[in-house]
Amino acid sequence: MSKAPQSPPTEPLRASLSDADDRIRLNHWMPPQQGIFPHIRIGQRWINTLWGLPIAAAALLCLIALAQSLRELHSVASFIQSHPGIAQSAPSVDSGFPWWLQLQHFLNMFFMLFIMRAGLQILADHPRLYWRRDCTPGTDWFRFQVPVPKDRIWTAKDDSVTLPTWLGIPGLRHTLGLARWWHFSINLLWLINGIAFYALLFSTDQWRRLVPLTWEVFPAALSTAIQYASLNFPVDEGWTRYNGLQQFSYFVTVFVAAPISILTGLMQSPAISNALGWFGRLLNRQAMRSVHFIAFTWFVVFILAHGAMVFITGIRQNTNHMFGGVNDASWRGLPLFLVAMAILVAAWLIASPITIRYARLVQRTGAFMIGWLMEIAEGWDPRSQLTKEDISPYFWPNGTMPNSKEFDHLLAENFVSYRLRVSGLVEESREFSLADLRAMAKQEQITTHFCIQGWSGVAEWGGVAMRDILDLVKPTPEARYAVFYSLADGADGGRYYDVHGIGNMRHALTILAYEMNGAPLSALHGAPLRLRCENELGFKMVKWVTAIEFVHDFADLGAGQGGYNEDHEFYGYRMPI
Repeated sequence: MSKAPQSPPTEPLRASLSDADDRIRLNHWMPPQQGIFPHIRIGQRWINTLWGLPIAAAALLCLIALAQSLRELHSVASFIQSHPGIAQSAPSVDSGFPWWLQLQHFLNMFFMLFIMRAGLQILADHPRLYWRRDCTPGTDWFRFQVPVPKDRIWTAKDDSVTLPTWLGIPGLRHTLGLARWWHFSINLLWLINGIAFYALLFSTDQWRRLVPLTWEVFPAALSTAIQYASLNFPVDEGWTRYNGLQQFSYFVTVFVAAPISILTGLMQSPAISNALGWFGRLLNRQAMRSVHFIAFTWFVVFILAHGAMVFITGIRQNTNHMFGGVNDASWRGLPLFLVAMAILVAAWLIASPITIRYARLVQRTGAFMIGWLMEIAEGWDPRSQLTKEDISPYFWPNGTMPNSKEFDHLLAENFVSYRLRVSGLVEESREFSLADLRAMAKQEQITTHFCIQGWSGVAEWGGVAMRDILDLVKPTPEARYAVFYSLADGADGGRYYDVHGIGNMRHALTILAYEMNGAPLSALHGAPLRLRCENELGFKMVKWVTAIEFVHDFADLGAGQGGYNEDHEFYGYRMPI
């Protein structure tokens, strides 16, 4: 009678992995940390944007006075008479505001509510914006956090700030994992709605309402601006044609700001940026974050101005058009408008509490909605490399350092007795000393590190290609994942680990690095060994690696989500975007 095949012994560190709650436990979460009011740097001087409120109020009063004075001039009066506000040669729209346009208008408002709040939550995890590829302290142009302290180690996680729960989603400090699921999932719905909007827009005569067809739109926009500013509003013909200022602002919003938001969002992805080569290097992540924020600011200003004008220029007529689909003196549109606003307010109020209580459900729903896109992007082999001139002068530290006698001993002896265990579903389990790894073929690469929090930095890494490790241990056909165990524990207790698909291990730039910028890897950045997997976000690149286990499934590891941050902070197992 033949014996049943024995399962390979499991990695002993499995026992040190910890389970995690399916909701946010406030008593285990990072303590709140308030930021500051947003500041903008002009030259070497930081300006508090709060000054913008009195300045804007004074400027508005001056603008009204100026516009009213201008209208008393004969030349300006003649100009307004010649250009009353609507480009006279522009074609009219005969279909009014059809039902599909009303529906998509509401869906756009609904989706933008979540997109913008979740976007702010993501920004709060690294509350600084830059134009250069790296994030050297002092080079930011926008921030709502104090300057980086120089008298202590200040990690990227330390830099995160708290948002009110009514503003961010979910508002707690360092909850960008959940915010990203909201942001990306709703962005997908917003994109689908936008594609349908474009298709219906150009298959009907509605595109004429938004697209300028004559240069007359510019004097018409100027005339309209003067009339609005003087508080003597132009005649509204919005049922058939928008005035020049409306047409110009809608065109910029729909055909410029929206595509720019999508492009700049995608270009912040390591997989996409690296796959696009020189284009990804040109449109670096930090420049894209800054442009993305400027587009966000445009949407905020547009929404506020648009909402104010709905009330100022006649709420009955405006709600009849967009919510009732009629052009008469009835009150048909106002009740529908109030219902729509009630839905938006209710959604606004429950978003954060639901996210906190059902965090794991939010994570799984997000993975269901956009996991397919993550899987596609993870398959792209990153090959984008830079030069020594691109290396960042500052590389943000992050992660919870090892705090054990074992690590202290290894560090004191310069890792002489360090051993990397490689086991699991392999034909030959192996142990490698640091000297063994250094004796193998060395691979060097200069690449951009994309942290999930938003910062980035360029460094030169030297180490052993994971392809070579795989060739030595020979994973069996049943092995689907590689589990990397750290010498460090996670912030909430239990050993830090992360899981990668085995295909990721064969990519050209996936290495176990023991050098950084031509010197031995420092303890702060992951010594003696850290993973570099350049198509993923930084938290997937485990530092202080002590063991690798090849497995068929990871459902029985930790909380079963594919890594420590995936278990405890609701990140995604695949994070190439």
